[in-house]
Amino acid sequence: MALNFSTPTPLGYFSALVESDEHFPLLEAAASLAQDEYPELDVQQVLGDVDRIAARLKRRVAADAPALERVRALNQLFFGDLGFSGNVNDYYNPDNSHLNVVLHTRRGIPISLAILWIELAQSLGLKAEGVGFPGHFLTQVSLPDGKVVIDPFTGQSLSRSDLRERIAEIHPRLPLGEDGDLPLALYLQPSRPRQTVARMLRNLQDIHRTQQDWPRLLAVQERLVALLPRAWEEVRDRGLALAELGERQRARRDLSVYLREAPDAGDRQEVAERLADLGGQLP
Repeated sequence: MALNFSTPTPLGYFSALVESDEHFPLLEAAASLAQDEYPELDVQQVLGDVDRIAARLKRRVAADAPALERVRALNQLFFGDLGFSGNVNDYYNPDNSHLNVVLHTRRGIPISLAILWIELAQSLGLKAEGVGFPGHFLTQVSLPDGKVVIDPFTGQSLSRSDLRERIAEIHPRLPLGEDGDLPLALYLQPSRPRQTVARMLRNLQDIHRTQQDWPRLLAVQERLVALLPRAWEEVRDRGLALAELGERQRARRDLSVYLREAPDAGDRQEVAERLADLGGQLP
C-alpha cells in the first residue's frame, strides 16, 4: 500500500489542531495562524522559542515558590527583562497577531501577548487563563486567596476598582448589582481556547475587511469556518469574500448554506439579494 507523506496545507494543519476541544493546543493553534502570511513558517520552531523562555523562567523560580512569587517572577521576565508590551504605535498591523513576529519584536496586541504569558505561567504550574474582558483581552491567575488579573498590554496588575472603571467606560449605563457594585465575576469568565483563537481571527478579519484585502480575508474566513463549523455567519462572510474575488460558484454555495441554516437571520433579505446578483436561487 502506498503511503502518503505529503505535507498538510496550513488550513489542513490548523483544522486538525482544532478538531476537538479535548487538549486543545492553544499556543500551537494560535502560532499556526501566521502560516497564511508566512507559508514557510515552522510552527514547531515558534513553540521551541517559547519553551526556551519557559526554561529560562524556571531557572529563576524555586520549585516550591508560592504562587504569587511565581507570578511576580514571570512578570519581571516577560514585561521587564524581555520587554514585551503592546504595540501602541502600530496597533492594527496584522503582525501583532502573528506569534512568530511578536516573539521577535516583543510587541503585540493584548490577546497575542496574553497567549504567550499564559503558556509561560502554565509552565510554572500556575492556573492561568485568558479573559475576554470588554475593551481588550486580559489574563488571570487563580491563587489560594483570590485572583490576580493582569493587563498583558501593559503588564499592569488590575485591582477591582480598575476593572470596574474599565467596564463603566464601555458600558456606562450598565445596571449595578444588589449591593450597588458591578458584577465583576460576569466579566472575568475564562475564555476557552477555541474562543480565544476565534477572537484572534476576528481581529484579523476586522483589519482585512477594513482594508478590503479580500485574499487575506478569505484565508481568515476559511480558518473561522474550520474552527466554528456551525457559526453560519462565518460561512456567509466567506461567501461574501469569495464573491469579491470573483469566485461566484463557491460564493453561491456558501450564501445558500447560510440562508438554509439561518432562516431567522436578520440580514436574510440582504443576503438573498446578493445571492441573486451572483446568479443563485434561494435554497
